[in-house]
Amino acid sequence: MRGADVWQPVAAIAALILAAILPLGQGEAAIQLFGLGGDVVLVVALLAAVAVAAIQPVAPRLVDVALLIVVHVGAYMTVATILPLVDGEAGLGFWALVVALWLLAWRLVAGLSALKPAYRVLSAGLKVLIPLIFGVWLLFLWEVVVRGAGVPPVLLPAPSAIGARISASTNILWADFNQTFLKAVLAGYVIGCSSGFVIAIITDRSPFLKRGLLPVGNLVSALPIIGMAPIMVMWFGFDWQSKAAVVVIMTFFPMLVNTVAGLANADRMQRDLMQTYAANYWQTLVKLRLPAALPFIFNALKINSTLALIGAIVAEFFGTPIVGMGFRISTEVGRLAIDMVWAEIAVAALAGSAFYGVMALLERVVTFWHPSFRS
Repeated sequence: MRGADVWQPVAAIAALILAAILPLGQGEAAIQLFGLGGDVVLVVALLAAVAVAAIQPVAPRLVDVALLIVVHVGAYMTVATILPLVDGEAGLGFWALVVALWLLAWRLVAGLSALKPAYRVLSAGLKVLIPLIFGVWLLFLWEVVVRGAGVPPVLLPAPSAIGARISASTNILWADFNQTFLKAVLAGYVIGCSSGFVIAIITDRSPFLKRGLLPVGNLVSALPIIGMAPIMVMWFGFDWQSKAAVVVIMTFFPMLVNTVAGLANADRMQRDLMQTYAANYWQTLVKLRLPAALPFIFNALKINSTLALIGAIVAEFFGTPIVGMGFRISTEVGRLAIDMVWAEIAVAALAGSAFYGVMALLERVVTFWHPSFRS
């Protein structure tokens, strides 16, 4: 192993020694690591053994597998067994154990990132596994820092509290998701993107519109959403239609600008070749210019997939029926029910990420010929 990669397991061993010497908690929670059950001691011993093996690994892949298992078992034992004993009163020994786990997880991700699998299935699996591990450890650090340091829930609730709120409020969350995403976001997204695409085709045919409409589009796209949302509510009412109108405004011009730029991306020599084949405008558009513009179009679709959700949620702050993600966030903040606010944020983040992922997957299927997707 390179010297630059050795410091993580070495530092983890030092942190494990401190965790064994120093008290895990303060005051009444001042317990020692070796005073806990044998299962905890066994896991810590395995962590130390894996850390020693990771310094100069004879079988690096075997060490990675051992790290994957032992580190996550150690994280589970820390949250399930040790954290409840030192909740709000964590001592230096507990934080040393957390640092050791984090360093070993860092070493695990670094080792997995260095792998170059020969098989495509394994490569695709790593692309999913590495971000998953990274996300799990972010949640782990969030949980132990909030609960171990005794952060008030009104400032930042723990992921476990947010998860409990999600499981206890599925009916409310589904109603809000249906109102905001399935109605306002999807309707506004489809209308805004499709109309922006059609107007881009028309603009490409008219130099007057290209010179006059695009500057206006840049101006409108710079308008603040908090200024447009109340106007849309006055025009279209308090239901989801006004939020869809805000989404249309936010998604129309990114699609228009990107499509016009993509249509101009076709090489001049390729256009001349189409003219030698006696191709008319529409044949050139369908067979050459639109395929060349697809990366730009999908770029707009991916950008709009996040803008649409943001626009709909913000628009709900200015008037909505008693349902919707934005309505729930604004009302629960006033009631200091911050766990419910974070539950709505989690649902919105998952929905936005899934929406973006669908667009990215569709882009990969449609533009498989593009150099960025060639293996």
